[in-house]
Amino acid sequence: MHLIEKLERELGKKKTPTIHVGDTVEVHYLIKEGDKERVQLFIGMVIAHKGRGIRRMVTVRRIVQGEGVERSFPMHSPRVKDITITRRGKVRRAKLYFMRDRVGKQTRVTELLGDKVRREREFEKALRASMDEASATPVEVGS
Repeated sequence: MHLIEKLERELGKKKTPTIHVGDTVEVHYLIKEGDKERVQLFIGMVIAHKGRGIRRMVTVRRIVQGEGVERSFPMHSPRVKDITITRRGKVRRAKLYFMRDRVGKQTRVTELLGDKVRREREFEKALRASMDEASATPVEVGS
């Protein structure tokens, strides 16, 4: 294992939620006002994510007073206290930048409900388990 991977495992959060593009999330973000700190909610739709490991970033978009606001949150930042998924969205794109041009009802995304969400979660668990097994088994390099 490389030195950077070891550092990422030590410094990163142990558990982060599985977030997909199109999901509506609540990001509990710690902000500082003067000498006080408080947790502020940022509720919006995930339009993009990039990076991997400890460098993972999620871009969340919301509409405030008719104006679109986007923020990028580092998933493993100590300032991000919690990320809660409120709705699962069904989209066919990796980046939803086209949502910037849309307003009103055009910004709606089909919601995944019932069995679809359950099947998706089972698939993610199986995928994670197989990835954990692959990373746990030592790989021997021939000479």
